[in-house]
Amino acid sequence: MIFHRALFKAMACDCEIQLYAKDSVRGRTAIDAAIAEVRRIEVSYSRYLPDSVVSRINRMSGLDAVAVDEETAGLLGHADACHEISHGLFDITSGVLRRAWDFRGGLVPSEVALAAILPLVGWDKVEWDGSHIRLARLGMEIDFGGIGKEYAVDRAAASLHAYDIQNAIVNLGGDVRALGPHADGTPWDVHISHPREPGSILTTLSLDCGALATSGDYQRYFIHEGRHYCHILNPLTGMPVTTWQSATIISALSIDSGSIATIAMLLEATALEFLDAREERYLLVDGSGDVHSRNLGPFQRVLA
Repeated sequence: MIFHRALFKAMACDCEIQLYAKDSVRGRTAIDAAIAEVRRIEVSYSRYLPDSVVSRINRMSGLDAVAVDEETAGLLGHADACHEISHGLFDITSGVLRRAWDFRGGLVPSEVALAAILPLVGWDKVEWDGSHIRLARLGMEIDFGGIGKEYAVDRAAASLHAYDIQNAIVNLGGDVRALGPHADGTPWDVHISHPREPGSILTTLSLDCGALATSGDYQRYFIHEGRHYCHILNPLTGMPVTTWQSATIISALSIDSGSIATIAMLLEATALEFLDAREERYLLVDGSGDVHSRNLGPFQRVLA
């Protein structure tokens, strides 16, 4: 088996694919196809690109319904299911709250500023019948930022599988999917970042098959008057979550791992109850830095 590794940039993050193939041509071809699939999804669903599906839907806010293809319908269906199980906290219309929050400038919005935007947030205000979507209020938006990259991980993995690659790992900015272990049978080591010590590793988890994703309050944040404000915002209040420093979930699919990790952050005090009821495999770091985990198997704690 021949080992291949590719590093590339996509979706505003560092990406990596590692795999073992029976021959060099198959390995290179499989990697190229997987990267092409990631880039296809980025072009299709980025809110920054004017010709993307998301931009086309958002331009019609307050106007007519937009017909969507089967792939987009699947993503919207997933978002709808996440909204339901999270009791409205996972909401792909909440991206408009960025109009009030300035994480680069470190400014806390006023109550008036938030009150002006909150009426534009709410999946319950979206008309969705499984094939057509309408954003009922002018100025509303959807944003697949919470599931798009994870979906791209799964699609890249599916692309590798189509080339009969059975030992590989896809990593898009920390969202990971393993198709199988190293060629010698040993699992992949996946490092979990320390949420309060940049560049440090909190934990190393072993993954031979399945997906892992982490959501945390340390990726985009600022400190104001001693308080930590992160980019994960409660769509009901417009305010950042505060209970967990990070949430890591292991599932079969990356889109599930990422969604459940975000939901855990949003659920705050009730996250553990939610995860335990679903029998999720998780590792959460609370506000004091203590680790809470379930059903992860052996893992290495790098820091006490």
